[in-house]
Parts: sequence; C-alpha cells; structure tokens
Amino acid sequence: MTLVRSAVILAGGRSTRFGDADKAVASLAGVPMIRRVADRLESVVDQLVVNCRADQRDAIESAMADYSLPVRYALDTSPDEGPMAGIGTGLAACAGEYAVVVACDMPFVERDIVRYLFERADADDVDAAVPKLDDGWYQTTQAVYRAVPMASACSNALERGDRKILAPLDELAWVVVAEDEIRDHGSLDSFENLNTREEFEAAQSRF
Repeated sequence: MTLVRSAVILAGGRSTRFGDADKAVASLAGVPMIRRVADRLESVVDQLVVNCRADQRDAIESAMADYSLPVRYALDTSPDEGPMAGIGTGLAACAGEYAVVVACDMPFVERDIVRYLFERADADDVDAAVPKLDDGWYQTTQAVYRAVPMASACSNALERGDRKILAPLDELAWVVVAEDEIRDHGSLDSFENLNTREEFEAAQSRF
C-alpha cells in the first residue's frame, strides 16, 4: 500500500505546568493521553510519527503497544528547541506527502476536521492548511503540512535563529482555514489542550 497521509504527534515538550510527570503518557480515564490522540487519528492516516525526546521513547512505545498503524519515532537531536523544531523533526520522518501535526495534549482532536484539513491542502495544492480561530490564534499544532517543504522551512528558520512557530510559513504557499469552516466539520473542542493537572482531571469524565 502506498502511504499517502501521515500524522505527527508532538510529545517532546517538558510538561512544566503538569508537574513532574510526563503528561504525554499520563493516564486519561485509563488510557495514556498520547494513545487517545493516536486512536483518533487511526482512521484518517496511513502512518504515525511520534516526535519526542530520547528519554521518553520507552514509555511512549509502551503506550503505543498493539497500535494498528506503523509507528516511527523521530527523536529530538537538540531537545527543548520548541514546537516548531519538533514539527520539522517529525515531518522529516514522514512517508506521506501530506501530514497532520497534532500536539499530544489535544485528546479531543476530531477526525472530520483532520480530514477536511487534508482536503483543503490537497484541493488548493498548497504546502499547509492552518486553522485560525476567531480569537486570532493560528492552530499550528493541529494543522496539515506538505511534509518535505515544511520540514525544510523549519530547518531554515532554526538556522537563522527564528523560533517563532509561524516563521517557516513565510517561505511556503499556505491557506488559512477560518473558524466558520472548522465549525462546518466539527467542534472547536478539537483544539482544546490539557496543560495542567486540573484541566486533566476535569477532562476525565468526558471519556
């Protein structure tokens, strides 16, 4: 089977607001949070890439045991460089032309929204389809990218010392996906992220 669509889960952050534990593998209603994200992506992609630090890999591999799709690990060679560096590292390991990038702390990611982002990128023949909600925030950690150009653009941005998460897009052709388009395909809950133990505990009952 030809791999067409990939997914990158970003898990390399330090979870500083979560305490001493790694929130990527913390149990969310009995299932590691990263596995909840992966399970939601399972039906819309052909391959999964996990971007993480080397010291996280064993725990994440345990969380991903028996996952139905091929899983590749893209390890941060220089940890703590921020999400844009993780996006580039993850995309460089993708087999598909396009990949959806999702942060590991977005366990409510919605399949239909992901499908639509893939469709927009492909239909418009662009290098990225990035949601922008009415609050003004670009959702770069739940967006679809053409893997090779975006990975290269991330590398270029890092080389010039620009770690702003939007910086790589300056050299790409990309489209903004507005909130009203997102609402046509799902709920804004898709972009909710869990940063603190309080948010984590409050989310337990929703699973």
